[in-house]
Amino acid sequence: MSQIQALHQQAMDLAEIATTARLKGDLAQVRLVLRQAFEKEVQAAALIANDLNAEPTRSVLHRSAASLAIDCGEIQIAERLIATALMGNPPKEIAEELRDLFVQINLRQYFERRGIPLNELPGSLQLT
Repeated sequence: MSQIQALHQQAMDLAEIATTARLKGDLAQVRLVLRQAFEKEVQAAALIANDLNAEPTRSVLHRSAASLAIDCGEIQIAERLIATALMGNPPKEIAEELRDLFVQINLRQYFERRGIPLNELPGSLQLT
């Protein structure tokens, strides 16, 4: 298994552990494990970031890393990951998902600037 695949698998395993911890109400464990998953996925994405011919793997890893970044509250990193993915040649469906993540980030910030807090977006493990 390549280093990229190994890092990605570790990240996904950690994300699954975080989901289970969230169901159990262990938010400290969720934060810790999500951070670890995020770090692994960012490492995997970085290893393939410059290989524009490695689609759809390249954009899928960046989308996953961006989603985990959002879950960890690392919004600027998420924006950079999304931009990096979109600068390549992502498949249409993945590109749409990346744009949706970007909207999710900016919509949250838009409402919060206006004093309308959004504690949790559907489908997200965002911790506030």
